[in-house]
Amino acid sequence: MLVNNVISPYTDLVMSTLSITERGQVTLRKDVLRHLGLRPGDKLHVDLLPGGRAELRAERRGGDWDDFAALLAPDAARPRLSIEEIEAVIAEAGHGAGRGVA
Repeated sequence: MLVNNVISPYTDLVMSTLSITERGQVTLRKDVLRHLGLRPGDKLHVDLLPGGRAELRAERRGGDWDDFAALLAPDAARPRLSIEEIEAVIAEAGHGAGRGVA
């Protein structure tokens, strides 16, 4: 259950306060799950920090070789990228790495 929304002075994101059930469970709102990129069955990694704080991160799913091969297979619905376009995508992803940019 959402108790209140607070605008964080450190980011432009809205922070949510959640309640804990008698069984020690917390339900995350859909906007939080979407922000973390989580879907049913995914894992949530919790890092315990000093001062009674915790950091939540979505555990990234690993694929298998069949998933990778499917990405390389020809697909008429998916446009083919040139080497230059691929390099641009890689550069853009690298530019945002480490800053929560996906």
